[in-house]
Amino acid sequence: MKVFAPAFAAAAVAAPLAAQDDAGTVTPLFASDTTLEVTLTGPLDTIAKRAERSTKPHPARLETAGEMHAITLAARGKTRREKKNCQFPPLRIAFPDKPEAQSLFYRNSRIKLVTHCRDNDRFEQAVLREYTAYRLYNRVTPESLRVRLARITYMDNGQKVAERLGFFIEDVDDTARRLGRKEVDVVKVPVAALDQQDAARYALFQYLIGNTDWALAVGPPGDRCCHNSRLIGDSAGARSGLTPIPYDFDSSGLVNASYAVPNEGIRARSVRQRVYRGLCRFNALVPAEAERFRGIRNEFEQEVAATPHVTPRSRESMARYLDGFFKDITRLEQKVLAHCR
Repeated sequence: MKVFAPAFAAAAVAAPLAAQDDAGTVTPLFASDTTLEVTLTGPLDTIAKRAERSTKPHPARLETAGEMHAITLAARGKTRREKKNCQFPPLRIAFPDKPEAQSLFYRNSRIKLVTHCRDNDRFEQAVLREYTAYRLYNRVTPESLRVRLARITYMDNGQKVAERLGFFIEDVDDTARRLGRKEVDVVKVPVAALDQQDAARYALFQYLIGNTDWALAVGPPGDRCCHNSRLIGDSAGARSGLTPIPYDFDSSGLVNASYAVPNEGIRARSVRQRVYRGLCRFNALVPAEAERFRGIRNEFEQEVAATPHVTPRSRESMARYLDGFFKDITRLEQKVLAHCR
């Protein structure tokens, strides 16, 4: 059973997000919004060169906040592992020895790190825009993944490979624990198994950020459910009332990554063109979510304004894109619901 307060209440005060969750405990890594200073040392050149064909973990070291941990590093993801898109892949960090209770990484046995893709300012700005997308969904609902910015120095064989901003993403298990729920690991589920209000909220948010690269109830062939989202429920075996938790927003119009293209089969000129992919069966529930979003518009705008390290150009681009969404939902039926699936 869900026990958290309504999302609009959580978003009503512009306080650090970690202070707004009273349903459960945030892991230490996500209990602050300050930018971490991190050094990763390992065979990063090898990982990057082999990323397209290998996600093999390699021994490495992580240093931050007076801590040092033996870890493993592995390339992860799909699109960003392709050399035509990125020279440097997103990473998965694993801790062979569980961090102790005093550690910043307590309860983080493994964690995703979003990296810069290419070592230049343009791609670093895309990282920050994706970070903002996660933060916007945090404002919509606590049923969302927390993120933590870090300035990361990458070292390999005594040489600095790069120094760029990136961000850690909360593991879905930790999200579920924070909410008093469990991750549901399945290949696919009937749409009827989803919490309908949560699914309506999820779809409208994807429209807000201009993302079409997702699926609510099924994963890619040979993979588990769901595409760029995971499910949580009241138990690991739950098959009703499931909440979809989205991630990977780099293909969205808000982020506007240089390699991003619209989902296949969708008639769109670019990812900046919004296309609503919500299911028609949820249409009756979408107006309430549109009203919720209107009610926290100031919170969205404050989040964009407060994103650290963003250039004025990136900030203005995000602000204009959000404004387009709010114009669309003034004609919700014609601009959004009429295009449901």
